[in-house]
Amino acid sequence: MPEKPALDGLEAVWVERWEAGGVYRFDRTRSRDEIYSIDTPPPTVSGSLHVGHVFSYTHTDTIARFQRMRGREVFYPMGWDDNGLPTERRVQNHFGVRCDPSMPYDPEFVPPDRPDPKRQVPISRRNFIELCERLTAEDEKAFEELWRRLGLSVDWSMTYATIDDGARAASQRGFLRNLARGEAYVSEAPTLWDVTFRTAVAQAELEDREWPGAFHRIGFDLSPGQRDRGFGDRVWIETTRPELIPACVALVAHPDDERYRPLFGTTVRTPVFGVEVPVVAHHLAEPDKGSGIAMICTFGDVTDVTWWRELDLPTRPIIGWDGRLLPEPPQGVPAEPYGELAGRTVHGARERVVEMLRESGHLDGEPRPIRRPVKFYEKGDRPLEIVTTRQWYIRNGGRDAGLRAALLDRGRELVWHPPHMRVRYENWVEGLAGDWLISRQRFFGVPIPVWYPLDAEGEPVYEAPITPPESALPVDPSSDTPPGFTEDMRGKPLGFVADPDVMDTWATSSLSPQIAGGWERDDDLFRRVFPMDLRPQAHEIIRTWLFSTVVRAHLEHGGLPWRHAAISGWILDPDRKKMSKSKGNVVTPVSLLEEYGSDAVRYWAASGRPGTDTAFDTGQIKIGRRLAIKILNASKFVLGFEPSGTPEVTEPVDRSMLAALRAVVGEATEAFEGYDYTRALERTERFFWAFCDDYVELVKARAYNGDPSAVAALRQALDVLLRLFAPFLPFVTEEVWSWWRAGSVHRAAWPSPDDLAPGADGDPAVLDAVGEVLRQVRRAKSEARLSMRAEVSRLVVSGAQAGLVRQAQDDLCAAGNVEEFVLEAPAEAAADADAPLTVTATLGA
Repeated sequence: MPEKPALDGLEAVWVERWEAGGVYRFDRTRSRDEIYSIDTPPPTVSGSLHVGHVFSYTHTDTIARFQRMRGREVFYPMGWDDNGLPTERRVQNHFGVRCDPSMPYDPEFVPPDRPDPKRQVPISRRNFIELCERLTAEDEKAFEELWRRLGLSVDWSMTYATIDDGARAASQRGFLRNLARGEAYVSEAPTLWDVTFRTAVAQAELEDREWPGAFHRIGFDLSPGQRDRGFGDRVWIETTRPELIPACVALVAHPDDERYRPLFGTTVRTPVFGVEVPVVAHHLAEPDKGSGIAMICTFGDVTDVTWWRELDLPTRPIIGWDGRLLPEPPQGVPAEPYGELAGRTVHGARERVVEMLRESGHLDGEPRPIRRPVKFYEKGDRPLEIVTTRQWYIRNGGRDAGLRAALLDRGRELVWHPPHMRVRYENWVEGLAGDWLISRQRFFGVPIPVWYPLDAEGEPVYEAPITPPESALPVDPSSDTPPGFTEDMRGKPLGFVADPDVMDTWATSSLSPQIAGGWERDDDLFRRVFPMDLRPQAHEIIRTWLFSTVVRAHLEHGGLPWRHAAISGWILDPDRKKMSKSKGNVVTPVSLLEEYGSDAVRYWAASGRPGTDTAFDTGQIKIGRRLAIKILNASKFVLGFEPSGTPEVTEPVDRSMLAALRAVVGEATEAFEGYDYTRALERTERFFWAFCDDYVELVKARAYNGDPSAVAALRQALDVLLRLFAPFLPFVTEEVWSWWRAGSVHRAAWPSPDDLAPGADGDPAVLDAVGEVLRQVRRAKSEARLSMRAEVSRLVVSGAQAGLVRQAQDDLCAAGNVEEFVLEAPAEAAADADAPLTVTATLGA
């Protein structure tokens, strides 16, 4: 035990000792019912961690430590989410490069000394991937160092990355099995498209943002016969996207709208371009929106897609993958006016079309500025477009009522913490509008393991994909050849071509329990850990990560991937906004760990209730540091008394304290079993401060005199309190444990009520009553501006609980320096059990 215990430096000492001693090493020889397995979220390796990560990962670690102390062997791996857009963007900016798949591989390539994000150097896909792997490897080291410093009890020999060979093989195996069962399919259809990243976007990755726009009132020309039905020369629509007039395939109104019923079944001509389009009826048209009649374009929004599909309309695409208007007009659109739009951005085309409408007299008045919700890719900064592309999908219940019902049942089987989070899952499943789009037009990801044969004209036969055997996985179709072909047949008639796409990150992360558990790679391990016990994660990715993992486990294993889901909230900045890198309001944790210590930061994190958004608060971190220091000092005080003789607890106040602690053990255990780590911490901390402020002061005199009951009670309480605090404050509890116990506190048994027997059969009310009297005595001295050592010449205590105080009279007098103690207990018949104690302290001689 050091002369002057301190928190500084504890992390470095114990991180090294834990690793050397294998304290958190997973013992795979244990049976499944002895194992507690966690599907740990793999953080995205694209820069640095922030306090939001510290917040949620601390929650998981408290549960892991509790389960380990309960005797379970904890399978607690860490993964790294390497692949995906965040990594690609970071590599582009960090090295000043961009991927150009048409370029050849350069084994001697060296990134520029001074990267210029505005003048990025084009490099081959293979060169680009090598830079991605290089940068993520550096980030992973920094992440692991921070997690170790925070005290995560991870087995660091069991890490994985979502782009390593094991993860790629598992992802491709899962896809091939989905394909074989008919759950994965390829389809050419309208797709939400991010023109910046030039990739498809899934429904789960969308977010609505307010975006400026303007309503334009535009006239479509009517035929003379239509004018006879009560219309003038034109029918007027209102739109925010006049640039899509060349893509217009129909006008639509509600079937019950009396205004436009005469036009149903007739045609009108588009302004400027003069294309004849039908007027149709559909129930999704909104009579009270704009003029009540709208144009259907291919494609302006998802409603256009619905109309196009259900009304069997033609397709006139005009927007390319780069967000510019295509160089050639769609079929039926005259080349002369369209040529002025070809190659322009959407914004530039809009401005030119408005000029044309104004010149031709088809624009009524000036555009009316508005702000409206527009769909964005969650990582993008430009509105999404809808283009027709060939993409891969996995069935997820969006178009299959039977599968949707089964997935809703899975959600009910899962135990949610807190329970109301299940509603978010159910709302998402019930609102699915289509299947899960998994292909992405990116580079650093798990390749779709498919090739296509080429016919005699060199055209791909998409209906007959070629797949590798599972024994060959992982494969990269862009460099590997399919069975039965040779490399010199790539791209040639009667040869083959690779599918150029990669899977989206959720298609890999949705298999995280299988990847971490060694699915089809380590059968013995997989049987011991799957299905896992816990999925911890944030609430905003219930619709993505949690749901997609349930889908894959349901399809592959016919069950849930885990038994429990513990949902954490967001960390909010002082303005109550979510912290995120994109908003630039994040706080990085390194300086906090250096200034306050890991235990203090963990205390703040564990104070955030499950599923509840929590504000970042250094004040709470300071309270945690104060608590950790108090544990050091109180422990040094308690361990300064050596037990003598038979360590029996005999005195009423000692037995009362242990009885109260016994109740705390029960409450903390019950809270942890319900995944409410915050309540376990609150209950333990509340008792600890009462223990230090009241009990220790009451028995200090007896302890200094070597009283066996006081010393035994103090040491028993410390033993239990260290174990109760261990999941939250691992460093300070391990430090104190090492002063007087062998082994690690984190491998010690979680306390049980039996640990405090037989001395815990007292009445907890005794300590409450005498502690209240002691507090009032202190208050009297404080108000009189006297030292806490000042003498109390006479102390009078009365009330129904006064009899309890008598049981600790000597300890009270010693702690309060009381000369004369007077107890005035009322007659039993007149006593009000709920009445407060009355205390009168006469100070001085």
